[in-house]
This record gives sequence, structure tokens and C-alpha cells, in this order.
Amino acid sequence: MCSSSVIYGRKVDLIAMLDTTVIQEFQRIVGTNHALQEEALTTSYTTDWTGRFKGASPMVLRPANTSQVSELVKVALSAGLSIVPQGGNTGLVGGSIPLHEEIVISTLRMDHCDPVDALAQQVTVDSGVTLAQAQTHVSPFDLEIGVDLAARDSCTIGGMIATNAGGINVVRYGPMRDQLLGIEAVLSDGSVISHLEGLEKDNTGYNFPGLLAGSEGTLAIITKARLRLHPRPSERCSAMIAFKTVDDAVVATSQLRRALPALQAVEVIFSEAMSLVSNHIGASVPVGAGSQAWLIVEVAANTDPTDELAHAIDDLGPLAVDVAVGLDTATRNGLWQYREKITEAIATQGTPHKLDVTLGASRLSEFVTEVPALISRVDGQATTVMFGHLGDGNVHVNILGAGGDEPNEGVDDVVLNYVAQLGGSISAEHGIGTAKREFLHLNRSEAELAAFRAIKKGLDPRGVLNPNVLIPPEYS
Repeated sequence: MCSSSVIYGRKVDLIAMLDTTVIQEFQRIVGTNHALQEEALTTSYTTDWTGRFKGASPMVLRPANTSQVSELVKVALSAGLSIVPQGGNTGLVGGSIPLHEEIVISTLRMDHCDPVDALAQQVTVDSGVTLAQAQTHVSPFDLEIGVDLAARDSCTIGGMIATNAGGINVVRYGPMRDQLLGIEAVLSDGSVISHLEGLEKDNTGYNFPGLLAGSEGTLAIITKARLRLHPRPSERCSAMIAFKTVDDAVVATSQLRRALPALQAVEVIFSEAMSLVSNHIGASVPVGAGSQAWLIVEVAANTDPTDELAHAIDDLGPLAVDVAVGLDTATRNGLWQYREKITEAIATQGTPHKLDVTLGASRLSEFVTEVPALISRVDGQATTVMFGHLGDGNVHVNILGAGGDEPNEGVDDVVLNYVAQLGGSISAEHGIGTAKREFLHLNRSEAELAAFRAIKKGLDPRGVLNPNVLIPPEYS
């Protein structure tokens, strides 16, 4: 049975796009069961997590190892086919969806973890390993992965590298790029680069891990990674702190960062998000009802950090309206659910536009205060829901249209231009993808975009790998 789909208003017989010989080659490499053709089997790979981006693919290929990825790329190159690499498909900007009928290479079967190198505090894992799987793998050694995300059960290490994911612990450990000590990847001609020794000092030329982190699958398909691990603190304490104003929360964050050497996370929930998530989980706001912002602060150390956190909160003085403290796992999880279930709560309301941005500390309050009004001028029925990682200036702006529909397209333009006007970044951790491609010039000069193009052409001269994301069309 052939798969068909409606693409840009035209019905396409997708399988007819592929030569029989090409199909047979793909099937030979990965096995018939892992060369998916029917639309019923490919849908989960062609629609993004938000439901906003929907594409179609003549075939979804699920290789088991680097060698199979290499063979698949060689066949695709010879047949003139473009490829979209895909991990857990948890992206939010359309970067891993075949919007132009590309072949999808899914890494989900590539889920092997090598033994933990406890002496070096490192581990090598396949790119299809989920974050939760990697966390479980290293946990018996009292070690942890530096990056943590709410989507840990679904997001993959390869996808996290490709988007330079950040998450809740950036304030302590940095983003995914900072966790990388080595990489293995398949280039656009099928050749393999592999540098997995994990040496802390290695000045032998260009740094491929740093280059591929944030490249969104446009330069190579990541197949393995060597990750730096961190000693897992044995004691933790979390607190939710309520603030009258956004500015108070920003000022408090700065004070807490200076006062708490063991600071693990500083997350923020603004009023609309708090109302939405409280209703979603069926619980009242724990502290400071009627406040404008709440911080969730976590400290972690090998000795009980509770007193350290208590003193730091006391030093906030009148800035803090009220506080709830979580000393054990159950109460900490009870506080953290208000932050980790916001995205889930938003999804119940419709299909949002998700604009993940970064602002400097001095402009954060201005941005959060002003942006709902700017959005309202473009779409008077839109609802703006904001939260994020205040410790590193990252705000997640979610915009819902009337009745849960998508908002007016102009909201993206007004928000991202405002971010650039304030000296911020239009993408903090989700990448550029398709959604922000036309706005990249707001943060990158013509010279930088030309350099992007040169790198892309150098590593992928025929434009095989994810050709329709990241770099704006005029620079493709």
C-alpha cells in the first residue's frame, strides 16, 4: 500500500517519488521493518510535538548503528535525496520535520550506552539514547548529566547536541556544548568522523563537537557522543519564592546567584503560567497568591544546603512575599511540578507559537512587562504565557490565539524584533529550525551568515542534510 499526503494543497504519492532500486537499498541496509513507508507508520515522525509543524516523507529510516547511517547517506546522496535527521522529535521550531518531503533518518534505535568511565567522569553514548536513559545509566556511579530537561523521557542526546539544549541546570553546568568531550558523526558524503577519546586537553585543530553543537543536523548526523559527567550532590533543597513584581524577581535572582555557591537552578513562573498550570494539576498556588512572579530555586551539595538557602532568602528582605521550602524528594517534586508541567498545561489549550529567547539581566523585566501589550496590538485575542530559566536570562514566550488556534503570524515578528532591539537572542536553546529562519538576520550580521553558508557548503556541498532549516533562504 503506497503512502500519500496533501502537501501545500496538492496530493502527492510519496512512495512514487523513490526509485524501486533505492527503496530496496534502504530496506537492505536497515531491514524492511525499519524502512517505514505507509503514512500510518510515518505520521509520528512527520508531525512535531506541538502539532504546529506537519510534513510528509516518502520513507522513514531507522538505522541501528553508525555504519548503517553511513550507508543510508551514501544511497540518498547518489539518488539526489535530501535527509532530515531526527532524534526524539521533541523540538519546537520545526527543525526535525520533513516539511519538503525529505527522507527521515531516525536515530531512536541507536540507544547503546558504553560503560561509564568513573575515573575520567565521562561516558560515551549513542545519539538515540534518551536523556532519562543516560541519567539512569550514570546514576549508580553518583554521577549526573550536566543538562536536564522536562522532556527527559523523550529527548535524545543527539537531538540535545544538535540544538545545544540548555534546560534547568545551565546556571551551574552550562548548555549541552559544555558537556561535549568527543563526537562521532556521518558527513553528507557518508564518511565518518570519530573523535571519542575524551581528552580534556586536545588542541589538534578544529573542534568538531563545538561546531556540531547547535548545527541542527545541517552539517552532519551525530551518531555518538562522549559526555563530561558531574559528581551528583547528595543533598538538595528547593524553595518556591513569590514576588510582587517581575523586577523584584530579577533583582532577587542576581542576589541569589552571588550568595549561593551550590546553586543548581533558578526557574521562573510568571502569573499567566502559574494560573494555567495550577488549574491543570488541580492544585492551588502554593505561596503568594496574586503575585506576579515565582522563582523555584534549588541548591545541591554534599552537605545539607538548607541553612545556606534559608540565609540567602532571608537576605532578600522585603523582596520576597512568601516562601515554601521542599526538604525531601516528595515536597521538592511537589514544588517542581508547577514548573515542569507548564508546557503540558499549555498544550491542553491549543497550538501555541513558542518563542524561546534570551535577554540580558538589565532588560528582562522590561521585556516581560511590555511584550504582552506588543502581542495584543497584533492579535487582540491572543494569550501570552511566559516562564523560563531566569538564572541565565532565558524566557519561554508561548502565544495562544483565540480558542486555542494559532495566533496571528505577526506576533512572531513583533516579539523577535523586540528581543533584538533589547540586545537579546531570538533563540536561547531550541534552535532556529524553520520557525525562526527568516529572523536570523536580527542576531547575525551578513558576514556571519556568509560564513555559515561557507561552512555548510564545505561540509555539505550538495545540500543533502536538513537543507531547509537554520540558514535563511537567501544564504542557502
